[in-house]
Amino acid sequence: MTTDDPQFAKEDVTHLATLAAPWSREISFSAVDHESGLRILRMRIKEGRARFTIVDLDEKTVAEMMAVMGEWGAK
Repeated sequence: MTTDDPQFAKEDVTHLATLAAPWSREISFSAVDHESGLRILRMRIKEGRARFTIVDLDEKTVAEMMAVMGEWGAK
């Protein structure tokens, strides 16, 4: 076995949107389609210049988050 050319699972990433958030934050969303058929939404939060938080979400979790945010936003 060699480690000269490692093979990683392939994923197609499509940028969806970038939002400016309060306190110098930026939130970007990408659709990620894995070679295996898995679909996720990647949410990347940039804080300041160098701090990033990346959260990969499945469809069920995204739907639940949308319901919570929609309810909160309607108040």
